[in-house]
Amino acid sequence: MKKLIAVVFLFLSLSVSAQDKSAAVQFWEMLEKHCGKSFEGSLTSTPANADFAGKKLVMHVRSCEDKTIRIPFFVGEDKSRTWVLTLENDRIQLKHDHRHADGSEDKVTQYGGKATNSGSAGIQVFPADQQTVDLLPQAATNVWWITLDEESFSYNLRRMGSDRLFTVTFDLTKTEENPTAPWGWK
Repeated sequence: MKKLIAVVFLFLSLSVSAQDKSAAVQFWEMLEKHCGKSFEGSLTSTPANADFAGKKLVMHVRSCEDKTIRIPFFVGEDKSRTWVLTLENDRIQLKHDHRHADGSEDKVTQYGGKATNSGSAGIQVFPADQQTVDLLPQAATNVWWITLDEESFSYNLRRMGSDRLFTVTFDLTKTEENPTAPWGWK
């Protein structure tokens, strides 16, 4: 009987702790399931951004550390972009790491924002932070968001007060061959 009570207690405590996870942690854990995998995407916003139109778009959930996930985003042969997500104090931060082919930082890099709340398990929203405003004053009204479910991942940008919208959606049901390292990585 004592063993049965111990098993029931353990089951209930695990169930409660899983339900007690914040939406940010649930989102994080769902994203971590894709570590080491690559996926092809397509532009789903209109009009299509000329820099991206007609090029193969691939995201590679390349590096998953305890509190940091790095996702290089390849646009054709351009390996300059990496999305860097950091989980801290139940909030997720998104930064954009831009590099040149020689690995050096672009002059426009490390911009992004931090979620103002825990979000939901399927979406995290990142309004532009002060570092972004200082670097790119025109981006003061930028809002990025990432949606995530079992079948898709989307990266989105909306510049509030304008018609600027960028969305790329990745099919998580089909993996791609992992690309070589992005610029600035070994």
